[in-house]
Amino acid sequence: MSEKKADAFDLDGIRYLVELMKENDVCELDLSQGGGKLKLKRGSANVAFSGTAVPNGAPARVVEIATPAASAQTAAPAPVANANLKTINSPMVGTFYASSGPDAPPFVKVGDLVTPKQTVCIIEAMKIFNEIPAETSGKIVETLVKNGEPVEFGTPLFKVDAQ
Repeated sequence: MSEKKADAFDLDGIRYLVELMKENDVCELDLSQGGGKLKLKRGSANVAFSGTAVPNGAPARVVEIATPAASAQTAAPAPVANANLKTINSPMVGTFYASSGPDAPPFVKVGDLVTPKQTVCIIEAMKIFNEIPAETSGKIVETLVKNGEPVEFGTPLFKVDAQ
């Protein structure tokens, strides 16, 4: 009889880890096994798995597992999704700034109308300040990130009602 070695990188192993993260309110988990690496993040719309090539030369695996957003603070039912609601997402990793300087007014605030080329914020990455355009037309409904907060690629920054 051959004994099967537990593998955190198979789908059942990943599901088990996600359940453990939920039960223990863990937001991020990094694992290494053999030559592979696993990074799970919880608290946004997705938990992402990003694998690297294992020593035997197998290709890297990337799996995305959708999970509900963590909301320990609110038990209220989710509002009905507006079909016109879009998000402006961060195109890079960096630090979010709502204005061009500490004393400057924010580029946009809730209730402002935006156009696709209008700057809505700045993301600082490696001491370079990148102006982020709205890329959509509509009215700013909500700012989802606080000034000076770090953001990842794809982090929702603003909700826009694209009328």
